[in-house]
Parts: sequence; structure tokens; C-alpha cells
Amino acid sequence: MLTQTNSAAGPNHPGPLSPDAILSALDPEQREVALALNGPVVVLAGAGTGKTRAITHRIAYGVRIGAYKPTSMLAVTFTARAAGEMRTRLRQLGVQGVQARTFHAAALRQLSYFWPRVVGGAPPRLQEYKAQLVAEAARRLGLSVDRVAVRDLSSEVEWAKVSLVTADDYEKAATATGRLAPSGYDTQTVSRLITAYEDVKTERGVIDFEDVLLMLADMLNSHKIVADEVRSQYRHFVVDEYQDVSPLQQFLLEQWLGGRTELCVVGDPSQTIYSFTGATPRHLLEFRRTYPDAQEIRLVRDYRSTPQVVHLANEVLRRAGRAGGAHQALELVAQRDPGPPVTFQAYDDDEAEAKGIATRAARLIESGRVRPSEIAVLYRTNAQSEAFEAAFADAGVGYLVRGGERFFQRKEVRDALVLLRGAARSADPELPMPDQVRDILATAGWADQAPSARGAARERWDAMQALVRLADDLAAAATRENPATVATLVAELDERASAQHAPTVEGVTLASLHAAKGLEWDAVFLAGMSEGLMPISLAETDEAVHEERRLLYVGITRARVHLEVSFGRSRNPGGRATRKRTRFLDGLWPDESRAPRARTAPRDQARALLTGEHDAELFDALRDWRLEVARETDKPAYTVLTDATLAAIAEMRPSGTAELARVNGIGPAKIDRYGAAILAIVSGAARS
Repeated sequence: MLTQTNSAAGPNHPGPLSPDAILSALDPEQREVALALNGPVVVLAGAGTGKTRAITHRIAYGVRIGAYKPTSMLAVTFTARAAGEMRTRLRQLGVQGVQARTFHAAALRQLSYFWPRVVGGAPPRLQEYKAQLVAEAARRLGLSVDRVAVRDLSSEVEWAKVSLVTADDYEKAATATGRLAPSGYDTQTVSRLITAYEDVKTERGVIDFEDVLLMLADMLNSHKIVADEVRSQYRHFVVDEYQDVSPLQQFLLEQWLGGRTELCVVGDPSQTIYSFTGATPRHLLEFRRTYPDAQEIRLVRDYRSTPQVVHLANEVLRRAGRAGGAHQALELVAQRDPGPPVTFQAYDDDEAEAKGIATRAARLIESGRVRPSEIAVLYRTNAQSEAFEAAFADAGVGYLVRGGERFFQRKEVRDALVLLRGAARSADPELPMPDQVRDILATAGWADQAPSARGAARERWDAMQALVRLADDLAAAATRENPATVATLVAELDERASAQHAPTVEGVTLASLHAAKGLEWDAVFLAGMSEGLMPISLAETDEAVHEERRLLYVGITRARVHLEVSFGRSRNPGGRATRKRTRFLDGLWPDESRAPRARTAPRDQARALLTGEHDAELFDALRDWRLEVARETDKPAYTVLTDATLAAIAEMRPSGTAELARVNGIGPAKIDRYGAAILAIVSGAARS
């Protein structure tokens, strides 16, 4: 059995590897990828099967035997962290000069270079966040929006742009895809908002991230000189996470290629979890139809997880049946030694679940078996993090919330970089670099021992301690030819900052399942695995439910050794224990019989999707009213109001328009159309 680690080559390796040495580090299927130097190539790679290793070794092998010039290769992926990881591995393999970037970073670099020649002057300023512009567009249309509505409308604008849907085509596209307008607005209103948003951008002279891709693709498509220059520079392309490519990214990729076929794509249909943003696995699934002579290679040897974790992941997909895309799923084959069994835990309520997980995580840390940074708590929605933050703080266990403030934007990190940069010019080459770094950071408040208090003081120490550990790692990897100095640490930090590739902070990670994609830990706690959260109650179509199953699969496959799955039977302490564990674990939760579940009636099935403590009779009355409205207007029932919205109304029991407006899914248009009828039903239920 071939044992593999995450790093492509040891950091102490004295120089570039030979071609044979590059291939010898690979298993048979990975070696097949490395030897497939000419495109088109499609690599279907399951979770933990070493896809990054395979494609970086493919690049390194091609460079080493002279098949590729490093500067002729463009490798694109979806996150700055993944691009940074790819560059690091290539550097460890002795390969310099390969461009490994996100789609947006590569496109922005090219657009900025060609804009003065094609358009003239400096390119427009990039607007990083849409919220302010969307809010202004909404005000111009007379729409009343709050922070949540602006967020949802911003996401819809982004979906339209990455899907290559114009304002004029939005209504038709939304209807064709069954996509509901956000925040209770109708599709016509969203169409008008998209137009107003583009007007605001034009007036302010700014562009958004989608414009970067659109403008570059258009420039390549309409200016032959630009296209020829880019295509002569980049002759070979690698696309990672190809199942997440959007129509806009695919269009840009086609302009880069210009009809050529030197393309290697890597992806896994079972990890398609971003379709709500416009990502689609269609291009991956239809790759061999697009390129009939493409070579297809499958990676199924899982080096990340124990057989116990791999078995659960395989079973979750297998039980989806053909309707869930199981016929496309790669069945993973575990390569690690057996580990502890997956544990399943039902708690009385959410608070008890958070406390229980914090306690179990603390025990793992105290045992010395797992470091805090190798533990993660994953959940479906960001709102769930609050209970875990409180529980870990009470338990005295450090944590960080993924998706919060970026590491390199923290004040203490920026201040530390200023100090390190200044010290690099006068550092004593005779003193060990880690000792110098500790002395420098001590002037900024770092100490050998962590502060006993939690909160901001501990978070600042954790951030600076991450810099200290990075200094230790660089010193351990140093050679006589490449010594570790304060200057090399600063250079490493600058490169990481540009790629947002933060050093590891020593704390338990709290993250949503979506934010955990591409990451892995020794121990993972999957929390809140109940109906209404997994699948989320908003998943009302079959495809949406299938995507929720894939999201659970992604969560499971983040764990290397320890995995615990749990849920709370009630939202609040003392509440009614109405929640059920997720249907995706039917037949897998150990305390249940192997007999199949009885098929539920449609109304009971709808109730099973709901969360919280709601008035069942009021919920049924609202569903009856919705059905009547749907029949009268000849519309699908879910386009009137979703089950999740009806459940929220039944739980909140609003007494007036202001309270009704606070229900998620109820916007001004819905209130105008249905508000009076809904409030009458709620009032009638209160009197009965």
C-alpha cells in the first residue's frame, strides 16, 4: 500500500527532483495523470485522493522532461488558498514560473495589462463588495430593503452575471431554472434592479469581479492582437475544481484556449455544492462529449480518511439512488489504517449539543492526540456558530470562526509585519531567525505563554503565535544554500498575504459546511444534522435536496480520523423535542432498525422539513390557504410562499405588518399581495 502525505516533496530536498523521482511519489492512477502530458484530459478525483499532488506532479514532470515551459502553463482554481497551495507544492518540486491563480486573479492581471492599450487610460476601479451599490439601486427603484434583503439581492445579481443572464433575460431564465426571486421580490423587480445596479456602477466608474471576467473575455473575443498575445504566452491550461465552473468562467476559458485542446480539468461531481452561485458540473460531466478524444482518469484511492469515515461517505452517496446522481459518484477506497468508529449523538437541545461538542473537543486536546488546529466543528448555516463560540469560550478552548476577519487584515498582524519588515534590514545573520522573530514580536505584545483570559487578548496572541510557528517551520526547512532569515520570513508572509494563504492559527475551527470545502482536519464534529438544517428547509426541489446530500458528503470527507455526527432534538432548553435527525442517515444511524422508513404523507413530509417550535394547526391552515391561492393564480404553491416561510409565520405569529416583514421570505411585494390574508389567518388561529 502506497503511503502519501500532503506535501509534494520534503522541504529539505536539496534541489529539483529528477523525472523518475517525481513519478515515484505517485500511485498508479496519479502517475497516469502525470504522464498524460497532452490534452484534453479529464481527471475525476474523489475526496482525499491526491488530486493536487497529481496535477502538480504532472506540471513538474512536464517541465522536467522539456514538454512544458513553466511560463507557458496557466493553472486556475477557485480560491486564493488553493492557488497558494499549488504554487507552494510546485516550488517544493523545484518548478518556478508557473502561473497558479484564481480565475479572477488571472483575469484581473491580464485586463490591467491590456486595458491601456485597448481602451486607454487606467482601468476602472474594482468594487470588491456589491452591497452598497445594490442598496443604492434599490433606493432608486423605491424598494424598501434591509441588510438581509441587500445581501440576497446582491447574490442574485452575481448569479445572473456568472450565468451570463442579462437583465432583459432574467425573468425567462429564472422561470426556466425554477429559481425563486430572493427576499420575497418578484422576478420583474429583480430584473429592474439588475439594470439599476449596472447604471450605478457606470456612474461611479467602477466594475465588479464578474465584470473583470466579462471584459477580458470580450477583449480576447473581439481583439485578435490581444488574443494572439495571450494564447502565445499560455499554451497549456489546468483547471482545478472543474465541477464548480460557472458559464462565465467557462466562456473565459474558451477564449483563453482559442480552439486548442491543451487542457487538463480536475473535479468531482459529488462535491458540487455551489450551484446557488451559478456553478454547474455540466462542463465536467460533458467533457468527453465536448472532447471525444479526451483521456479520462479516475482517482479513487482515499489517503485522507480512515476506512470508517470513507464507508460512511460512500454510503451517504450510494443511498441517494440514481435520482441523486449516485451513478456518477466515485466510490472511494480507503488507504489508511482503521481508526475509531464514527460516533452519532442526539442531544436534548442546541445548547446541550454545543456544550457537549466543546467538552469532547477539549478531551481530545487534553489527551494530546489532536491539536486544536486539527479540530473543526462544521454546521449548515453561519447563524449556528454563536452557540459554539459561547460553548468553547466557557470551556476555555481557543477557536476561530472561518469566514470572519481575514488573517492578514487583523491589526496585530499588520503591525507585526511592519516590525518584521523594519528588522529585516538590520537583522544579525549570526542569530537564529526564530529567536529574532520572538524578540521582535515581544515588543508588540507577544509572550511565551498564552494569556489565561479568552476574548480579544487571546485572539491577538493566537495570531502572533501563528507567525512564530511559521518562523520555526521555515528555519526547520532551511538549507545552507537557502538559509532562514527575517527577510525570507517577510518574503514568505508577503506571498501568503497576496494569496490570502494564512499560517495556521492554533484554535478549533468553527465553519459552515460550504466554507470547509477544500480543507481537512484530524477530528470533525458535524453539528445540527437534523431535518430542516440538513437538508435545509429551503431545499424544496429534488435537485436542491440532492445538493444538500452532496454537502453532507463534503462535510464527512473533511475528517481524517475522528468523526462525530450530532443534532439537538429541540432548539431551546426545555423546548419540544420535535426535530428528527437527517434523512440522509437513514439506515446508518446506529440506534435505528434496518427496516425502511414508512413513506410519509405529503403534509407530514412537509412538516418534517421544518425547524423550530411552530403551531402545527396554524401551519396547516396557512398551507391550505396557499394551495387555494396557487389554484386561483395557476402557479406552483412554492412560488406563493415556501414551507420554511409558512413555518416561520406559524412560529412567530405576527400581529401586524411590521412583524410580518421580519419573516425571512416576506418582502414588500409579498406583503402587498398576501399580507392581509396571512394576518387574518394568524388572528383567527389566535382566537380559536
